[in-house]
Amino acid sequence: MIHTVSWGLAIAFGSVLWVELVRDIYHALSHVWQPLYRLHSWHHRVFRPDLSVANETIYRQAHWYNDVPEALLMLLFSFLGYGVVYTWDLSPQWTAFAGTLYTVGFLATAIARGLGIPYVDEITDITHRQGEFTSLPAKLFVNRTYHWRHHFDNQNAYFCGTLTLIDKIMGTALSLKGKKIAVTGASGTLGIALLKQLHLRGAKVTALSSSSNTIDLDLEGEKLPIKTISWQTGKEAELATVLEKIDILIINHGINVHQARNKDAVSKSYEINTFSAWKLMETFFTTVKTNKDIATKEVWINTSEAEVNPAFSPLYELSKRTLGDLVSLRRLDAPCVVRKLILGPFKSNLNPVGVMSAEWVAKQIVNLAQRDIRNIIVTINPITFILFPIKEFLVTSYFKLFTRRK
Repeated sequence: MIHTVSWGLAIAFGSVLWVELVRDIYHALSHVWQPLYRLHSWHHRVFRPDLSVANETIYRQAHWYNDVPEALLMLLFSFLGYGVVYTWDLSPQWTAFAGTLYTVGFLATAIARGLGIPYVDEITDITHRQGEFTSLPAKLFVNRTYHWRHHFDNQNAYFCGTLTLIDKIMGTALSLKGKKIAVTGASGTLGIALLKQLHLRGAKVTALSSSSNTIDLDLEGEKLPIKTISWQTGKEAELATVLEKIDILIINHGINVHQARNKDAVSKSYEINTFSAWKLMETFFTTVKTNKDIATKEVWINTSEAEVNPAFSPLYELSKRTLGDLVSLRRLDAPCVVRKLILGPFKSNLNPVGVMSAEWVAKQIVNLAQRDIRNIIVTINPITFILFPIKEFLVTSYFKLFTRRK
């Protein structure tokens, strides 16, 4: 009996997931195939940036031209799920029609919105409801903040309607095109590599460096000068006006005193690795003021796998672990998305014996960020992939239980 129920639930879930995948693929195709885009473009003519409806007639037509055909295709493909269950002789077979019933509901509400039946849109068109955003872009399920970006950040990304799976697979869960991105520690090996990878993805990059020299990127033998802003640790608040115009801040600067353990080594390690990064993060938080900011602004912080593994440099480990815990604490109430970069040993001036190349690490960071991974782990150490999620879950749970937002 339990086995039958489990199989039934699995088949029902799979059939619903299948039609959702069909919907998201149809949506993505609508942006690359002109015949479909002619229908889908009605949907993009409907809303203002505050998600209010620009024209009620166009809103109703958009459902006939976009949502109804989309639902009919989902309905057609829902029977394919039953065909698979029947062919493989899985049971109970009737549960395979869960996707069909789900789609019928989706089709019925699309027709109702097209007919202009009162209040149906308020109940069923959740991701287009007007009002202030009360949550950050969701990780697994599409919410208003996530979907807003498809309309007003980049229409060639954020295709998913309910689950974010297809966007994660395609790398369209975060668009970097046109984003203004600032990187600290920009004159370092990883900083330069990040600037290059972000530039190649269409971002407008700014280097934040302790050096006054303009940073150049080497692009196939050609030198590209990057806007470089000089700053010093301890003066993070002076960057507030710069950060107002930045969409994504990558906090990447740091110091490694190696085996030193004197007073100055302790002070420098915590000042640069911990409190400078924390102050920059808090300064950036003050720039998040509007719906657009909530939807598009982010902080990426390089905390290192020293959060969970030895780095054979005790003060580096201690200062980075403290930073990691502070980030875990603050992102419980953060006004924008905060990503951790948990990086293994890569070759740089701080770590000349690193085994990974900074170019490869930077490429993986950007790839994973575009798939909306919030804890980005790049390392050759398999233990980190096990220990870090456990550590992060326990620490975050502890903070939730024993702290409160005032």
